[in-house]
Amino acid sequence: MVFDLDLIKKTYSEMPAKVDAARKALGRPLTLAEKTLYSHLWKGVEPKDFERGKAYVDFAPDRVAMQDATAQMALLQFDTTGRKKVAVPSTVHCDHLIVAKNEGKQDLVKAVTDNEEVYNFLSSISNKYGIGFWKPGAGIIHQVVLENYAFPGGMMIGTDSHTVNAGGLGMIAIGVGGADACDVMAGLSWELLMPKLIGVKLTGKLNGWTAPKDVILKVAGILTVKGGTNAIVEYFGEGATSMSCTGKGTICNMGAEIGATTSTFGYDESMARYLKATGRAEVADAADAVKEYLTGDAEVYANPEKYFDKVIEINLSELEPHLNGPFTPDLATPISQMKEAAAKNGWPTKVEVGLIGSCTNSSYEDISRAVSLAKQVAEKGLKTKAEFTITPGSELVRYTIERDGYLSTFEKIGATVFANACGPCIGMWDRVGAEKAERNTIVHSFNRNFAKRADGNPNTLAFVASPELVTALAIAGDLTFNPVTDTLTNEKGEQVKLDPPSGDELPTKGFAVEDAGYQAPAEDGSGVVIDVKSDSKRLQLLYSFAPWEGTDLKGLKLLIKAKGKCTTDHISMAGPWLKFRGHLDNISNNMLIGAVNFFNEKTDNVKNQLTGEHGAVPATQRAYKAAGVGTIVVGDENYGEGSSREHAAMEPRHLGVRVVLVKSFARIHETNLKKQGMLALTFDNKEDYDKILEDDTIDVIGLTSFTPGQALQLVLNHADGSSETITVNHSYNAQQIEWFKAGGALNVIRSEFAKA
Repeated sequence: MVFDLDLIKKTYSEMPAKVDAARKALGRPLTLAEKTLYSHLWKGVEPKDFERGKAYVDFAPDRVAMQDATAQMALLQFDTTGRKKVAVPSTVHCDHLIVAKNEGKQDLVKAVTDNEEVYNFLSSISNKYGIGFWKPGAGIIHQVVLENYAFPGGMMIGTDSHTVNAGGLGMIAIGVGGADACDVMAGLSWELLMPKLIGVKLTGKLNGWTAPKDVILKVAGILTVKGGTNAIVEYFGEGATSMSCTGKGTICNMGAEIGATTSTFGYDESMARYLKATGRAEVADAADAVKEYLTGDAEVYANPEKYFDKVIEINLSELEPHLNGPFTPDLATPISQMKEAAAKNGWPTKVEVGLIGSCTNSSYEDISRAVSLAKQVAEKGLKTKAEFTITPGSELVRYTIERDGYLSTFEKIGATVFANACGPCIGMWDRVGAEKAERNTIVHSFNRNFAKRADGNPNTLAFVASPELVTALAIAGDLTFNPVTDTLTNEKGEQVKLDPPSGDELPTKGFAVEDAGYQAPAEDGSGVVIDVKSDSKRLQLLYSFAPWEGTDLKGLKLLIKAKGKCTTDHISMAGPWLKFRGHLDNISNNMLIGAVNFFNEKTDNVKNQLTGEHGAVPATQRAYKAAGVGTIVVGDENYGEGSSREHAAMEPRHLGVRVVLVKSFARIHETNLKKQGMLALTFDNKEDYDKILEDDTIDVIGLTSFTPGQALQLVLNHADGSSETITVNHSYNAQQIEWFKAGGALNVIRSEFAKA
């Protein structure tokens, strides 16, 4: 089945004229990213040379994808807009709420029972509004999108930061909050800061133990977790075309870990092969007809420094396998240097668990290369030293690798096969012994490795690697094992060396599946009733946030001054809290419980200025709200990096936080704060962060003349009676200021539809 073929053909029929007009308007050759962006300008927006990193531009994405944890809030918001049906093709994917504990079948049965209320809600609301629904067990959103919906030159948004995975099939795919998805599903334009462009030229060819994952691990080490902020990363060169489509997807997937708006590759033969293998030969044929518009102009790739804001060159023939971590995905270590790094940092070198799969690395190629190593365990008389788990990315892949005997090979070395879901990658792993909080090391092929992320244990050191390297390290049980040079001692006491991994890009017998897990929406959903019980602990209907009162904000109390890394995991944890993603008040009980308080180095422990006592962050904020006192949150660099979860913005808004002031924001989180009517500010002088004291009462001055590009003033009223004024900046444009004044973007949408 080919989804949305008419839409794809229409996109391709209009693309040449739109791209040619943009090339003429800019008077120069275009990158691939520019071709896709300019061919998706909102109606009435004329092509011009929009200033990168400065100009806000309205776009018209082709489609929307939502995973079950974020879809709840996105669709609760959409339900209030007055629309009868979504304006663009949209899908919901049930992948985040399945706990990995025993094995796939058992875990799926339990998840369906435990989450029945939420699944029924998502199924019925999808049916009502014309949204495709992928049932629990169908697979991880990004793998399913790549297999069914992604197409070269298309543009999509998704309520998950790893939506960028679809760049592997040549899309501009961008992670957003639910409010952005709501806008697009309601038929409105979608606003984006015109991204800067980073070009990555790949020369040579991957070989031996090196995999596509090592490309992005290397790039993360170069750019760091914030180096890609407000930029699109475009990969090109002979190394790019020599790589598989799913390998490209892996690289784009982890582009989220460098803060990139998205990443993408030009259309090539590997993409055509993948489209045909997944039953979309018609899409490949349509893409072939306009293929020159689905890659960057030749002049761009010949002289990349002229057209990209930054250029990185990586020789794949010389690239080493990498291990990134712990606690941050940009701490990159070539495997040849891990022994030295581990000794220097005191990292535990015994690998307790190796985990492969997730949305980043669960393709047929990934599994086939990993299984080539698993086969060597018996062939070379070895025994796997660490626990080993596999998380298939979709039922299509799981069924096919079972048919081809791969799962039985893994099971022979003691592996556990989890459900087709996110599982450990997003903290849904009921790991035995994690509650003991023992210091230990795990290796995985996922994308993130923040503290507590996988198993809730702050002392678990997680390292990110390719599935091939994870498998080798699980066999060896040693973080410092270098399969390129080292040998292992087998059960007979012999020294043996693992052969480099090998595998098929695509299944030679073709993909197969009995039930992919898709549920088409009703032709007419007008009669579908959405039932949310008033006493539900999982779901809660939304209310409208109050509009701005029209005055400067005065008398704000400091809720917390967060120290160091403060990701969306720190602001709104996943794991066991995922079950409350549809209930704003209940999930708000996790607000900022992972953030480190600058003043006492503790988590979930802040001072209540009204009582002088210290307590949990959510409880303290609820006390301020009950007393009618507004508050401010202060943060460090790249505040809100990580997931796209808008709960990290909605929870503070719901509990009465008025301002978030930081040294710098991650892109998605800053947008989410704006969408919810919050005031997102940055220090003009980052050293002013040190001036914020625990007992400060803070005034925000200048809001009555709030305009784009005009700084605001903050008066810090200290407990000793002194005060000082600092300058703070913002990136609000005129439309975003209207969101703030209205109390949130959704209030503006409601107002506009009420007038229609």
